[in-house]
Amino acid sequence: MIRILSSALAASFLLVGAAQAQEAPSPGYGDWSFSFGGATDNRSKDASKSQGDAFVWGEAEWESDSGFFYVTPAFETIKASTGSELEVALAAGIRPEVAGFDLDLKAEHKWHVDANPGTDDDGWEFTADVKRSIGPASARLRLQYSPDSTGSTEAWTWVALRGGWDFTDKLTATAEVGRREQDNSVDYTGWNAGFTYALTSHIEAEVRYYDTDADPNNPQYADAVVAGLSFSF
Repeated sequence: MIRILSSALAASFLLVGAAQAQEAPSPGYGDWSFSFGGATDNRSKDASKSQGDAFVWGEAEWESDSGFFYVTPAFETIKASTGSELEVALAAGIRPEVAGFDLDLKAEHKWHVDANPGTDDDGWEFTADVKRSIGPASARLRLQYSPDSTGSTEAWTWVALRGGWDFTDKLTATAEVGRREQDNSVDYTGWNAGFTYALTSHIEAEVRYYDTDADPNNPQYADAVVAGLSFSF
């Protein structure tokens, strides 16, 4: 685990160095942005991907000049049933606007690094977000699907509705409820609520409560208060 964390942290610093090198975007070639951070638990779809342990993550994003098309390589530390402690991903998507709604349509391929031999160590994930903001209020409907996930889980779907409110230009509260149904794994309903606060234009802190209606004795589905810090350039 220490070796995996060291590699992930080194990748984070490389992302920062690359970000600082992008002082002036090149017209006609799109723009790069970079972010990394860590939290006390790695929560995805309200379930833990790190068995309740802390994790680190990082990503880079290239966006076309129009903002319509983007590509994102990323990594995050995990504790998976495949034996892997590091997940890497490559995603591509588009961000159109339709009838006043912002859409984000993305296809992503994920790999579990150093997974146990014979385990299913990769999978596709497709995401469709529909977002709308009116004044300080915001809402997002998220639909996700995988035809064959990593590990023993096969096809799954996730549907979630999130609402948010900007109290100030720095402080935002959001709450979300979602439903996940999986072949060869647990079906559950999850929810979360919390706050994000912009410490600076590049640093954001977050505190969020997560819970599910699945087995509370399993750290993957147990409730938790998660604190995190992220940096973006």
